[in-house]
Amino acid sequence: MKTDNPPVRRDAPPVRSNNPPVRRDAPPRRDAPVRRDDLKWGVVHIYASYNNTIIHITDITGSETIAVSSGGQVVKSHRMESSPTAAMAAAKKAAETAMEKGVRGLHVKIRAPGGHNGPANPGPGAQAAVRALSRMGIKIGVIEEVTPTPHDGCRKKGGKRGRRV
Repeated sequence: MKTDNPPVRRDAPPVRSNNPPVRRDAPPRRDAPVRRDDLKWGVVHIYASYNNTIIHITDITGSETIAVSSGGQVVKSHRMESSPTAAMAAAKKAAETAMEKGVRGLHVKIRAPGGHNGPANPGPGAQAAVRALSRMGIKIGVIEEVTPTPHDGCRKKGGKRGRRV
C-alpha cells in the first residue's frame, strides 16, 4: 500500500518558530478584546423633556439602581438643564459610576414626557446622552423608545372649540 506522504525522519530536530512559547496557565491579557457574552449589561433610562434630561442606569431587570444623574446637577442655570451639553455631562457622570461598578454594556430606553398633554418626541438631550455613553467606551445594545402613548382615555384640554390663537 503506497501513500503520497513523504517519509518522516525520526532523527531530525524539531521545527522551531519565531513566536514565543504560549503559557497555558497565564491569566488573560487586559488588552484582549472582551467577548460580547462576557460583558456585564445594564439598562439606561433616558428621560428627555424640554426642561431637563434625567439619566438613570439600572441592572438588566430594572429593579436595582446603579447610577443616576440629571442635567440640573451639572449646570448652574435652569435654562441649560435640557441642553445637549448638560445631557452629555450628566451621561458621562453616570457612566463613570456604572463603569466603577463593573457595567460594560448598556441597553438604552429613551422616554419623552408623552401621555395626554406632553410632547411625544424626546428633548434635545436624548441623542447627546447616547453619544456620550458610547464615547465613554460602553457598548450600546438595543436602543428603544418607550414614550407613553395615550389610548384615547381622557379628554384633551382646550374646550369644545379648541385653543384659539
